[in-house]
Amino acid sequence: MRVLIDACVLYPTVMREVVLGCAREGLFEARWSARILEEWARATAKLGPGQEVIARGEIAALGATFPDAIVPEYHGLQVRLWLPDPDDIHVLAAAVAGSCDAIMTVNAKDFPGNILAEEGVFRVDPDAFLRGLLEEAPDQVRGVADAVLAEANRLSEGEWEMRALMKKARLPRLGKALATKSL
Repeated sequence: MRVLIDACVLYPTVMREVVLGCAREGLFEARWSARILEEWARATAKLGPGQEVIARGEIAALGATFPDAIVPEYHGLQVRLWLPDPDDIHVLAAAVAGSCDAIMTVNAKDFPGNILAEEGVFRVDPDAFLRGLLEEAPDQVRGVADAVLAEANRLSEGEWEMRALMKKARLPRLGKALATKSL
């Protein structure tokens, strides 16, 4: 499955790392546009000085890890598309231009299913999507989540539990499943 990842999924670090870790495992094909990456970089600026520079470094690394992930130019598509929030039309256009099956976003209200269906795309929530991947490929998803947890513990002063970390990352169902299943 080819999935366009919205900036709201790339911006929170833990969510991004779990989602992209699953893509690295080959569980789905990740896609994004230059504009989506730019939105992510600019959003980090509010975290403080230097954060945008770090995000741009991460974006450059993504280009090396996922060389086929960036979708081609799609500006002409935007003219014929409509969404409740005009600022999100570029996301739908990128999904269409990238021949994506789905758009991964936490923004359900601005991506109505009936409108997306007209373009042959559907919306997936990151938590539900990752929970489904856990059912399909438990060892791979568990490995990704364990690596993210280990990195969070390395970088933080406290000791994170899987369920709490995933809940903080807005992935509560995944966290619950990882905490309650011995895979």
